[in-house]
Amino acid sequence: MNTQYDAIIIGGGPAGASAAAILGEYGRRVLILEREKFPRYHIGESLIPFTFGPLERLGLIPKMRGSQFVKKYSVSFVQPDGKRSQPFYFFNRYDRETVAQTWQVTRAEFDLMLLDHARERGVEVREESTVTRLLTEGDRVVGVEVRDRAGAVYEVRAPITLDASGREALAAKQQGWRVNDPYLNKIAIWTYYKGSKRETGLDEGSTTIAFVPEKGWFWHIPLHNDTVSVGVVAEGKYLSRDGVKEPRAMFEREVAQNQWIQEHLSVGECCGEYWVTSEYSRHSRYCASPGLLLLGDAFAFLDPVFSSGVMLALKSGVLAGEAIQAGLSEHDLSPQRFTEYGELMRQGVENMRKLVYAFYDPGFSFKDVIMRHPEAGDQITDCLSGDLNRDYSQLWEWIREVAPLPDVLPYGIPLK
Repeated sequence: MNTQYDAIIIGGGPAGASAAAILGEYGRRVLILEREKFPRYHIGESLIPFTFGPLERLGLIPKMRGSQFVKKYSVSFVQPDGKRSQPFYFFNRYDRETVAQTWQVTRAEFDLMLLDHARERGVEVREESTVTRLLTEGDRVVGVEVRDRAGAVYEVRAPITLDASGREALAAKQQGWRVNDPYLNKIAIWTYYKGSKRETGLDEGSTTIAFVPEKGWFWHIPLHNDTVSVGVVAEGKYLSRDGVKEPRAMFEREVAQNQWIQEHLSVGECCGEYWVTSEYSRHSRYCASPGLLLLGDAFAFLDPVFSSGVMLALKSGVLAGEAIQAGLSEHDLSPQRFTEYGELMRQGVENMRKLVYAFYDPGFSFKDVIMRHPEAGDQITDCLSGDLNRDYSQLWEWIREVAPLPDVLPYGIPLK
């Protein structure tokens, strides 16, 4: 079995596939080890505008425009009484031909598109192959141990291993780097409806965030084939109040807490199981160590209220691919080479994290901040759209007038 690779990537999701595609484009020998068989189900279906940049770098915009994915032009917010805000149209801020329109995707199809794109760039993909542990020599990661579908165990080695294992965060767990966010620990329950009510025209593909008491919220994401992804996110103690434990019962009770959600689901039928996940936000103390680099959700996973996950994953993959290509060319893959990568990714996470914290504060609303400081509107739009590697210090000063914001977490640098 060939073990002569320039890079091994754990996980074939958006982060891993995008890094692999970049390296494959440069002619590097890359191996992706993916635990599942694609296409496979995954949550996280709404793309934000600045996903355009990584997709353009990967050469995938033509495929996205030719796909059946629903076009997304806006985001709307709905109060518990059913009052819906005017949609926030991206084209009021951005160029219509680029970031002003994005997509609502089914991840099974989208992630397969990304993985196949890596294959087209010469990347070797082994599905149904589970990485069981990192191989180390001293303090350096030199490869991985793998168990294939038949149960056979073997080793693969390379100068650099990329952990793109998603929320499983294999490396961060094995290295003892994984830490929970101090506050953002929520539960999500979601399912799918077919034939339910949806908006018309430009608003047909709009993401809707619908509030419920105790700072909980629903997502309502229109997908193709007349399907809608709909889920509720809140504190576990709120969702399980009065002893309710069964996911469907919790979900259906919360539907009644928002008139808009209740109305839109009243004419459709549930067409899927009820999924549950918890403890959303986690971080890795370090982005890299000798022979190892962390990508996407394996590096940091943030509460999904503003749908930043896929954009951050793709961006991390593209940045990592370029950084590793430079390192291979210069025969230097030391952890310090990934300092800028870690800084850029943490800056993005921290900027979005501040908005997430503000969102969950009982005294906060975007409307109040914009009423006080009209010039804050464009900055809020930019941050929510994924333009995250910018200085938003003025915006944070304005938001702190109505809600506390967290300090920057001291994570993300390479381990020396």
